Amino acid sequence: MTALRRFGLVAPLAAFSLAGCGLNSVPTAEEQVNAAWGNLQADYQRRADLIPNLVSTVKGYAQQEKTVLIEVTQARASATSVKLSADDLSDPAKVQAFENAQARLSSAIIPLQRLQEAYPDLKSNQNFLALQDQLEGTENRINASRRDYNEAVQAYNTRIRTFPDAIGAKIFYGAKPKVPFAASAKAQEAPTVDFNAG
Repeated sequence: MTALRRFGLVAPLAAFSLAGCGLNSVPTAEEQVNAAWGNLQADYQRRADLIPNLVSTVKGYAQQEKTVLIEVTQARASATSVKLSADDLSDPAKVQAFENAQARLSSAIIPLQRLQEAYPDLKSNQNFLALQDQLEGTENRINASRRDYNEAVQAYNTRIRTFPDAIGAKIFYGAKPKVPFAASAKAQEAPTVDFNAG
């Protein structure tokens, strides 16, 4: 009976100790990172789906900007060809490659967004303006999703590196830090917009 009593006292203590070592909190934090990543992917997909419609509309009204449209189409193809799964979020090289492809697409979109400023006839086209608003909204969603993802990564990385969760993270899960998104080097440069409208 004494051994049974000791076990009755030790079992809850062991369970409490294990719970304090990240057995539940580490997977919860990792799932939050994965959920934030899923939301970010959905926003990137929305942009990839929206761009062909925008390009088609603009083509009808801006034949003189074929170069811009080709660059956007090529950048979109490049951005959608670089895949990054939740399993790759611990690999800085894969995250950087994905981020670079998305940055090229963002850079290509800037002149397209400024078309309405350069060509008054485009301002009157309600379809163009509606798609323009959607594209701007999509870029805002992507920025918000990137921020949410980075916050989830920060919480996860902090959890797996701090006591007591670091114990369970390393022993039970072999947890590795996730890679946050950072601004690309080109983000510091102001875009040059030239429509040759001289």
